[in-house]
Amino acid sequence: MDSLHPETEKTPDSDVLSLQGSEDPPRPHSNLRTSLKQVTYWLTRWGIETNGIDPIPPAERSDTRLYQMFFVWFSANINVLSFGTGSAGPAFFGLGLRESLVTLVIVDLIACAIPSYFAVFGPKLGMRSMVQARYSWGYYCARLPSALNVFSMQGFLILNCIIGGQTLASVSNHLNDTLGIVIVGVISLIVTFFGYRIIHWYESVAWIPNAVTFIVMLGVGGKHLVTAPAPGPVSPSMVISFATTTASSVISWCTMTPDYGVYHTEHASSLRIFLWSYAGFFFASIIAHMLGAAFAASAALYAPWAAGFADGNNVGGLIEAVLAPAGGFGKFLTVLVALSIPSACAPTMYTFGSSFMSVHAWAARVPRYVYTVVSEAILIPVAIVGATHFYTTFTDVLSVIGYWSTVFATIVLLEHFVFRRGSFAQYDLAVWDTPARLPPGLAALLAFLCAFGLIVPCMDQAWYVGPIAAAGSGDVGIIVGAALVGIVYPVLRTVEKAIWKGR
Repeated sequence: MDSLHPETEKTPDSDVLSLQGSEDPPRPHSNLRTSLKQVTYWLTRWGIETNGIDPIPPAERSDTRLYQMFFVWFSANINVLSFGTGSAGPAFFGLGLRESLVTLVIVDLIACAIPSYFAVFGPKLGMRSMVQARYSWGYYCARLPSALNVFSMQGFLILNCIIGGQTLASVSNHLNDTLGIVIVGVISLIVTFFGYRIIHWYESVAWIPNAVTFIVMLGVGGKHLVTAPAPGPVSPSMVISFATTTASSVISWCTMTPDYGVYHTEHASSLRIFLWSYAGFFFASIIAHMLGAAFAASAALYAPWAAGFADGNNVGGLIEAVLAPAGGFGKFLTVLVALSIPSACAPTMYTFGSSFMSVHAWAARVPRYVYTVVSEAILIPVAIVGATHFYTTFTDVLSVIGYWSTVFATIVLLEHFVFRRGSFAQYDLAVWDTPARLPPGLAALLAFLCAFGLIVPCMDQAWYVGPIAAAGSGDVGIIVGAALVGIVYPVLRTVEKAIWKGR
């Protein structure tokens, strides 16, 4: 195990291990680092996870409960944010129900496979996603996706807290979006603070109130659902933009899915890990997406729902309006839906910390729980500001995350299947923080930059429309970016391996 904890990048868990050898906790000192070590020690004594980003040795990867892979991703996706993703088809992109549903089925079937396969890396390698990225991006170049993932996770958190806050505020005149966002944010902080095992336990039950609520919504609001047509002509660019936004919301999970299997057994079948994860992603996504599209499309034709939806800017208000006929029970379910938003926030906030720790060796010395608090401090004020323009914030954040995460996923998968022949034995865990023995990363970096040279003209955002998108293609950024990387990276990596042999 010592080989997995080199001195060049020592993380908080190794500090704790050295402290646990003494009978009494260390005496406090004025030095900040010593104080953090002492706090970390006491938190460990209380069962709170303080592990850093060191790979988990095979002996510690012993959890055989692979069904947890289903629940963690089912709970994280069967929620009001996924409901909001589906509602964007009719509410933001101007599609009818039929076009929205066909698009969602095709996208979810394909897109869910990508984060599901990334989930296999967790048990097989015991590495967090941004550490595993070093085996294609190299030690130094991997700092780029690590930094981007920090911002992406924070963007996800902002979206989740906005929609959770709006949902909570919709049940009472004494609550507003701001207070709702604070409440959801604090609950997310508490769940995440305790770490990996508590998150898995929480995710095993967090899906229940959402599933019950969606069933009740169909029961009380089903008679108002109609096959609503599009309000105007539907162009291919509208369908493509909705498809790529939805795909971005699913594919972008790939930058965190390995993090939630690092303690599961490496001896498990890769196919079983993939299927459990895919089932969680697909069934949650397709249910929530399709319900969101159905209720949003019908809201335009039913005044009470339209009032709650507030011109497409209040998904929580739509849910409350649909459940209104159920009276007090409907309000109770709305509150439960809002308070279950941490099922998506907790994994995101956890990966925010592990990604931040991967940016630089000094960042890895700061305990994970500190980053949880930092994330919370950023989250609440930004979410409060973004809540006033939900769909603009929603599509911009998801699309930008989707651009880079799709290119990132393509590079990692090409490295795994083409250059490592799909074999996890090709990854030497002992060199995870040894720059000279990892790939230089120039191939990944250059391929990434080339992809963005083509993605930018294809972007279609509120703040920028590229010339290709303006010509009527829709936002095809993630499609052309992934396609270009699929061509460029194998060539560049082959050259890189020829120059730096053995890396």
